[in-house]
Amino acid sequence: MQECNGGSCSSCEQNGNCSARTNKVPAHELSHIKNVIAVMSGKGGVGKSFVTSSLAVAMAKRGKKVGILDADITGPSIPTAFGLHTQAYNDDNGILPVASKGGIKVISLNLLMPNETDPVIWRGPVIAGVVKQFWADVIWGELDYLFVDMPPGTGDVPLTVFQSLPVNGIVMITSPQDLVRKIVAKAVNMAKLMRVPLLGLVENYSYFACPDCGGRHEIFGPSTLDRVAEEFSIPVLGRIPVDPSFASHCDRGEIEDVSPNHLEAVAALLDSDEAK
Repeated sequence: MQECNGGSCSSCEQNGNCSARTNKVPAHELSHIKNVIAVMSGKGGVGKSFVTSSLAVAMAKRGKKVGILDADITGPSIPTAFGLHTQAYNDDNGILPVASKGGIKVISLNLLMPNETDPVIWRGPVIAGVVKQFWADVIWGELDYLFVDMPPGTGDVPLTVFQSLPVNGIVMITSPQDLVRKIVAKAVNMAKLMRVPLLGLVENYSYFACPDCGGRHEIFGPSTLDRVAEEFSIPVLGRIPVDPSFASHCDRGEIEDVSPNHLEAVAALLDSDEAK
């Protein structure tokens, strides 16, 4: 099986004769999506959904048409961050995503459940099937970027996403701890097996900027990010500080109002010709 560069099939010399993407699930016939970016973490609690949402907001402010597929089926938090509580609904053609006030299209299980607090007690194959439906049955329309908010780890859902969706690349979310190396190693190995490029690392909880003294305090210890990035030859895309106001904005459904957005430079990089 030849290597797939994870980019556009139309510009690939193997187009029409490729075995790396033959099992991809077709998107809805009314969906036209240029780039699919998976946002992944090796463990929970590193702020993956916050990064996904912030990255989508930053890209939308660049004038791009953006959507978020919330693949964290058992722990969806994207709708809360955007203040979305209305249910998605079907028409004769398919499922319509819910748009945020900034025009970002979102689909999440929470937008389909009658009660947001109902537990999702499903086995892996059922959850994987829902993820495929979010791709194949949702009318995304014209999108420049679809960000896929993954559950933590390398289990059923990430496997389904990488096998079924034409993912262009992975943004890996980490935290400043020694165990980051093992987490990144697992993601690197999975990305290689799935033939999907790992675009770079974003470190959350990187430091605390004291509003009184102006100093930077590494409250979770010294970062190992640069060492890990060098070891695996992966670029560092950005670092996000600890800021209590971020959580407050998300709790109020106001993530589009977070300022500053520390991922604006990351969005610019992903949107550059070099990143493609």
